[in-house]
Amino acid sequence: MPNLKFIKNRSDIGAGTRGCDIGIDAIEIAAINAGSDYFMRYPFVDLETDNETVYDKVKTTFAKRITHVREQCQRVSDMTQQTLTEGYFPVVLSGDHSSALGTISGIKARFPDKRLAVIWIDAHADLHSPYTSPSGNVHGMPLAAALNVDNIEDQVNEVRDQTLAEWERLKNIGTEGAKVTPDNLIFFGVRDTEAPEDHLRERHDIRNYMVHEVRYRGLDVCLDEAIEQLDGCEMIYISFDVDSLDCDLVSKGTGTPVSKGFDTLEVKRIINRFLATGKVICLEVCEVNPLLDHKGNRMAEAAFEVLEAVSTEHMQFSESTPSVS
Repeated sequence: MPNLKFIKNRSDIGAGTRGCDIGIDAIEIAAINAGSDYFMRYPFVDLETDNETVYDKVKTTFAKRITHVREQCQRVSDMTQQTLTEGYFPVVLSGDHSSALGTISGIKARFPDKRLAVIWIDAHADLHSPYTSPSGNVHGMPLAAALNVDNIEDQVNEVRDQTLAEWERLKNIGTEGAKVTPDNLIFFGVRDTEAPEDHLRERHDIRNYMVHEVRYRGLDVCLDEAIEQLDGCEMIYISFDVDSLDCDLVSKGTGTPVSKGFDTLEVKRIINRFLATGKVICLEVCEVNPLLDHKGNRMAEAAFEVLEAVSTEHMQFSESTPSVS
């Protein structure tokens, strides 16, 4: 049995729509309804959250509840680091996607001298900063924080000092500065972005395998290229946001559904192919929102289908793993 451990992070304070805090429960219900004991096979930890702060007045308009998001990311970072230290492969189940900054930070805190790659399976680039965000929702900012970029070149917001101070603290969780470099970040399925994100991605030449390209050129061809690009990386973190799935084909059970996305089979193949490299050190699944699901619990069911189908034989981590020891 693989030494997998679940980190359950039921936080939705970084999102613009409430409800993804119960996404983990919805995925577990999907497993129960499928007659699976999947979540009984492995140890888990439940993280404390600050979800009640959604009732507080927003004081940081361009980075809403950033103080509490930072505190939550710190919890995720600490637990990810601890889980890796204990010799487990962490599977992080999260509410909103701001938590990814915490996960990435925890990996780098554990292995600060190793080169980390990020595979971002998502409809959104999440490359905003407080300077550029049109909504102020921090779940659109985790990759900018992980890259340690502010994107002043595309500034549209006049940001208060209090917000900027918290933003700097957020970017320096785990280890100071950038956790990943642009050449070691690869998008799959990103198709709903704003101009500042597009400009940032173009300036740094961040690769995005869009759905139509994957289907036209062939998924294996694209995966071969991506794996070759990351050849110099010793560790890979995979983040799967369920809005990468086609909301018309699968479900609208997520905060920001987008049409023309992947089907579940394609996501399974992407994740399994990277797992097969032996470099994947952590997997995260996020943004299931059953309150928005117009097909019952379909999005959670799809997320569980992906989880159950990914190859657990490759979800191994120990201090003796050659690629990270």
